[in-house]
Amino acid sequence: MKIVVIGGSGLIGSRVVTQLRQRGHDVLAASPSTGVNTVTGEGLKEAFAGADVVVDVANSPSFEAAAALAFFEAAGRNIFAAEKAAGVKLHVALSVVGTERLLEFGYFGAKLAQERLIENSGQPYTIVRATQFFEFVGGIAQEATQGQTVRVSSARIQPMAADDVAAAVVDAALAPAKGMVEVAGPESFQLDQLIRTYLTARNDRRDVITDPDARYFGIKLDDRSLTPDAGARLGAITFDAWLRRDQTTAAA
Repeated sequence: MKIVVIGGSGLIGSRVVTQLRQRGHDVLAASPSTGVNTVTGEGLKEAFAGADVVVDVANSPSFEAAAALAFFEAAGRNIFAAEKAAGVKLHVALSVVGTERLLEFGYFGAKLAQERLIENSGQPYTIVRATQFFEFVGGIAQEATQGQTVRVSSARIQPMAADDVAAAVVDAALAPAKGMVEVAGPESFQLDQLIRTYLTARNDRRDVITDPDARYFGIKLDDRSLTPDAGARLGAITFDAWLRRDQTTAAA
């Protein structure tokens, strides 16, 4: 099949492109750097010509609520118009587990709006909702840092490796439309435990303080905020295995 991957040069997109090509598909990695701009519509007609599937793993360049909403709305309008004109048979998009539970951070309101646009587009679709990536754990710690202290809650989190996220997106692209599906890591952690494990592995001496009132990007967490529903597809890569591989890569 011909498959267009919007955001094909990013953390997830580059992995999706690689995995699809390994399976023998004709894959176009679409991004502004390759002349495809979903916000302006530039290059979409040419990119989608003859395409069977469009995979959208692009993210807003801003996490500010209004800017993110404007990005997803403009991109959605242009993508769906171009898909219909080209006869694209399936739209696959990446979203976040628990989006509707995270609305205290305005970016997630924009992601929820993106999901609604997809659902109302008239296109056959699969939305892959993923939990937080292992690759972002350092960023979570940094956002919660004040001085040499990292203050986080003990709410449950079930993160996963970017490679497993990409594998789930690839499988969705090669299957019939499924509506909404969830994917998560193979293990559940308390957030404070996860951060301690990560910092210890990095020989980072910051002190992790467990605070039930600590906010996650401004969001008050409970054990359901970041965890999937029963029946979610689970990735194969454990956090420990990912840490070992990450350390090996860094050393090399």
